[in-house]
Amino acid sequence: MLVAACATGRRLTRDELESRRAEGERAAEAGLSLRSLIREHLAAAQLVRPLPAPGPLLSAVEQAVDAFVEGYERAQQQAVRQEEAARREFIDDLLYGGSDLGRLAERAERFGLRLSQSHGVAVATGPEPYGDGYPVARGIESAVLARFPGRQILLTTKEGRLICVAPGDQPEVLAHFAKRAHAATDGGRVGIGRSHPGPGGVVHSYEEALNALDLARRMDLDGPVLHAADLLVFPVLTRDRQAMADLVESTLGPLRAARGGARPLLDTLTAYFDSGCVSTEAARRLSLSVRALTYRLDRIHTFTRADPADPLNRYTLQTAVIGARLLGWPDGDA
Repeated sequence: MLVAACATGRRLTRDELESRRAEGERAAEAGLSLRSLIREHLAAAQLVRPLPAPGPLLSAVEQAVDAFVEGYERAQQQAVRQEEAARREFIDDLLYGGSDLGRLAERAERFGLRLSQSHGVAVATGPEPYGDGYPVARGIESAVLARFPGRQILLTTKEGRLICVAPGDQPEVLAHFAKRAHAATDGGRVGIGRSHPGPGGVVHSYEEALNALDLARRMDLDGPVLHAADLLVFPVLTRDRQAMADLVESTLGPLRAARGGARPLLDTLTAYFDSGCVSTEAARRLSLSVRALTYRLDRIHTFTRADPADPLNRYTLQTAVIGARLLGWPDGDA
């Protein structure tokens, strides 16, 4: 090809350039080194002795190498897109259980996971949605992988959240991920599911992490890191949703008759229980005087016939308040 081009000084034909592109694609698919291939192109060019000037040869080499590299890069980009599509499909199946578990376990090894073991999942949310390739997400991933090199860790994004899957016997990985995610987002939250065995264990842990974040929103829970293991009482309380709704309505429903509705008195009970039933602390949280708080507690006793100071009544009231927060009462289900 070079000899023919140098003989007439012509440019390479369309078919010649396309053949170079096709060779580049085949070379990329075979996993050959681009550097060594270009070196071989230049070595072949040295065997040609153009007369009287090297101009046509250099032009032909430039065209040939440029077309070859174009084909090589095109094949690489296609491989990257296919790999990313396969990874996305695997992550969807992993987190939602939408595939045969045996086949899923085989595919997982390709991405560095052994699903025969137990795994835990942490889910991070931030002020802004996470996305693949975002600097914040890349920074957190780099920090975790640098801290735990060689570990079987999978980091990915899903629906604007950053997700970390790690072996169940290595809780320090998820703890470090949570620390980095909170620091990087200046106030983001992380839910951590319990460790569960087998391919379905990842789905279970992922759902627990999501539920922990949802509970934190509903219950106004403090703290940047929420462990599902610490919140097991809430799923228990809402397992029979109708029974909980009946308890809330029968216990707190009379508060609707109060001036201003149920919300101010419900907030009073929430602050009172959250402060350990310490009136001075509850009053401070509500920006009230202790006298005003005591008045509100008396009103609650009058409407509900349940005394917040009585141990048995207190348990019923507190359970009803938790249920109200979980169910979004009195404004409707959240």
